[in-house]
Amino acid sequence: MKLVHFYLNFPGTAKEAFQFYETVFGTKIGMIQTFGEASFIPNVPDAAKAKVVHVQLPITEAVHLMGSDVIEGMGRPVTFGNNFQVSIVAKDKAEADRAFAALSESGSVGLPLANAPWGPYFGMCTDRFGINWMVSLDTPA
Repeated sequence: MKLVHFYLNFPGTAKEAFQFYETVFGTKIGMIQTFGEASFIPNVPDAAKAKVVHVQLPITEAVHLMGSDVIEGMGRPVTFGNNFQVSIVAKDKAEADRAFAALSESGSVGLPLANAPWGPYFGMCTDRFGINWMVSLDTPA
């Protein structure tokens, strides 16, 4: 694997949490996007437009903390145990496909691996132990 990141889900407090994590790790948020800015998500309720669809904070050059808010009615509610995913960035398509197939075997696929509307090859699954995974490439496949 090329990289491993940790992806956290919040019940509407992602921006506040990541501003706090900036102070903890002494680094700056590298990217933050709201649901209102995410043209690839249709019909976002007005109350959710200012919430975070994606934020990324580098902790080291190779390890980043990422996250988003979970909006009611747009995914499962945030509860302890499903409030994070392990995000892996594969070195190539073959490695991504192999890891995704292995992780989702006897588990479940939340989003099949495919070129995502925002660019990279991306998929989500839950393994047979209940751990949530995001598998991707830096670019489309």
